[in-house]
Amino acid sequence: MKLHKLNKSPEAKASKRVGRGMSSGTGKTSGRGHKGQKARSGTSIPAWFQGGQSTLFRRLPKRGFNNKRFEKKFAVINLSDLERFNDGDVITPEVLFEHGIIKKELSGIKVLGNGKLTKKVTVKAHRFSSAAVTKIEKAGGTAEVI
Repeated sequence: MKLHKLNKSPEAKASKRVGRGMSSGTGKTSGRGHKGQKARSGTSIPAWFQGGQSTLFRRLPKRGFNNKRFEKKFAVINLSDLERFNDGDVITPEVLFEHGIIKKELSGIKVLGNGKLTKKVTVKAHRFSSAAVTKIEKAGGTAEVI
């Protein structure tokens, strides 16, 4: 590849050359009008600025309550993660941690129904999705809530 052999792409559009004399059409004020903040260089007005008027998000009342302090976060695993275990295994949070499937337990473990489960296993977790319970029982295993 050589620079002098490069072709312009069909979408390429020449940049507007402003300030090249009065007869060019974009001379003198260069399409910026006369004076004012937007005529100056280096200006940037935020999209939410309303000319000194109090902004909309400050005029609207605050609503609701978000109680993050007592929020419960669960370590989430899928049925596809349990496929590596053998038939008859009892899967607990400690076993999942030893195998590196979860990094930390958080407020507990939730089992979701993504993937297939072909092995008959006993899963002990804090929460289960309804799809996970049906798939575990269909495979011949049991889902126990801790």
